[in-house]
Amino acid sequence: MFIPKANRIAVFKYLFEEGCLVVKKDTVSPTHPKIEGATNLEVLMLVKSLESREYVRVTFSWQYSYVYLTPQGIDYLRLYLNLPEGIVPATHKKTEARAGGRDREEDGGKFGGGEGRAAFRGGGDREYRSRGRDGGGLGRGGGL
Repeated sequence: MFIPKANRIAVFKYLFEEGCLVVKKDTVSPTHPKIEGATNLEVLMLVKSLESREYVRVTFSWQYSYVYLTPQGIDYLRLYLNLPEGIVPATHKKTEARAGGRDREEDGGKFGGGEGRAAFRGGGDREYRSRGRDGGGLGRGGGL
């Protein structure tokens, strides 16, 4: 299938920027929802071509193809789009640690108590629930 170079570049650029792509298996859709200018059929055919050369990994579920770039695909798109080595897809960027984060070990656990879940270790509201009752619950045979 002939795909105009502008559409091919638009699809490749989007795939390289994001590192992944979602394509619905719909051949009659006039446009792809995320890529401007390219039809859904063109995106499907480009993904098919990249998959046959093992530049992408495709997972298909519920009429949608989830496309992920492989390391060989990153190298190919970098060469095709003439991009420098420093630019990487969004899925390969490292996230920075929060500057205002706290050290969890100093706080004494999840809720700051250090004891853990007191209600499961004999504490908590068990004393409150048992106050004022002599014979247990009101269920079968335990009525007043």
